[in-house]
Amino acid sequence: MLLKVDVYEEVEADASATGQALGVVVLASLAAGIGIGLPYGLRGLVAGTVLSLIGWFIWAGLTHLIGTRILPTPDTESTWGQLLRTTGFSAGPGMFRIFSLIPVLGILVNIVVHIWVLVTFVVAVRQALDYTSTWRAVAVCLTGYFVYLFLGVLLVPAAV
Repeated sequence: MLLKVDVYEEVEADASATGQALGVVVLASLAAGIGIGLPYGLRGLVAGTVLSLIGWFIWAGLTHLIGTRILPTPDTESTWGQLLRTTGFSAGPGMFRIFSLIPVLGILVNIVVHIWVLVTFVVAVRQALDYTSTWRAVAVCLTGYFVYLFLGVLLVPAAV
């Protein structure tokens, strides 16, 4: 959450951190389910949590595909596990989505958290894909993010 490049490098290299990264994603997804889905009842809570978790996998998968196959650099070298670990930890700010429950303020919280997660995702992807350009990481992340948002607009109303 603090955008420390050295932490993302450490996580990228530490295969034993995969479970911890998944734990961060699960907690952030649960917070999203509570903050965004709970007002719609138990079904909203479950749908919000599950869709948030699936959304992260989709975004990470798209990012890996785009970053390693479509927009790689000569130095790009990354495995699926490295990207999952770094982006998993970048999901940390998503835990603040639990505050989306607060009337009126919740909308602002949600916007700030989306931006924060996007920024942490860019740092994570830059390190995982061994990019030297932050702008390349931004392009890769935004491309995957817009597809993720589009799918969210399609899937969330159908699930709730």
